[in-house]
Amino acid sequence: MCDVITIGSATMDVFVESDDANIVSVYTKNKKSEFMSYPYGAKVEITDFTSKVGGGGVNTAMNFANLGYNTSAIFKIGDDIYSAGVLEAFKDKNVDLSNIIQDKTISTGFSIILVSFQGDRTVLAHRGANAMITREDINFDAIKNAKLLYIAPMNGDSTKVLDDIATFAHENNVYVCFNAGSSSIKRGFNYLKKILANANIVVMNKEEASLATQIQVRPDTSKEKFSEELIHPDVKEMFKKLKIRDYQVIVITDGGHGAYAYDGKHYYQCPIFDGPVVSTLGAGDAFASTFCAALGRTNADIGKALMYASVNSAGVVSEFGATQGLKTFDEIEKALAEHPEYKYNIVE
Repeated sequence: MCDVITIGSATMDVFVESDDANIVSVYTKNKKSEFMSYPYGAKVEITDFTSKVGGGGVNTAMNFANLGYNTSAIFKIGDDIYSAGVLEAFKDKNVDLSNIIQDKTISTGFSIILVSFQGDRTVLAHRGANAMITREDINFDAIKNAKLLYIAPMNGDSTKVLDDIATFAHENNVYVCFNAGSSSIKRGFNYLKKILANANIVVMNKEEASLATQIQVRPDTSKEKFSEELIHPDVKEMFKKLKIRDYQVIVITDGGHGAYAYDGKHYYQCPIFDGPVVSTLGAGDAFASTFCAALGRTNADIGKALMYASVNSAGVVSEFGATQGLKTFDEIEKALAEHPEYKYNIVE
């Protein structure tokens, strides 16, 4: 029996950094887009290169274990050099791997992460086994005996199992935290609504929340009439559409603007926790899983849980690798004690 069981992806991530990378901004009337570019047809020199294990299932399992929870993980890998790397990464981690699925006929997920001089990244992802989790692969008894099921973003055919596992967990009184990824959101709000209805905590970034609700944050008003508000009215409308059950807490992250939460009574706004940015990969996994864990640590104090999550995600972005900068609860609380000026806001 475990405290937490996570389900999600497992990948071998290769980080590539080049000083020859360019950031190109493209503006339209209602949108600004940024692209990473390299000289076409050229041989581009690599400035830095490293390999790390990642994926939402891996990242969050390692984080929960690092925070002191008895943790098990469900993810699917092949039987190749990349799967060996994934399993090796867990050698000194206190994570139960008895529920993972290994299939010799398919390849393990693999990603190339192109890192910019600004610390942001573009990911070239081969989903592999991550997109092929089936209902038959899942140990439902393990989920039934857990206290918390954390569902990391899933992709491909694996999204087809989300409704089943969320419903099963809810019916067996297992607390569900759902970090919705773009693949499941693209299946449509009617599909997503079934999963949302069985989740105690739902976490999305602002772009995902906009895609899920079909609500756009109006750029013409965000800089004028609503510039003094901590949470844009359009984001509040997203919250209201995403919150299906009274007991749910909805969280929307907003990059450098911090994160927001809504419990049906109050809106919460938490700024980012300042620190160096080397790579943003894994920040979302660290934030969402820490928030879920911190609710237990803080006696369900939503604002404090947002602060804990922000500190831990700041640790992750300060290093290469999606799990390299993870902190324990004691380390998070020490960081907060050293910065008493860092606070969250309650917004009516």
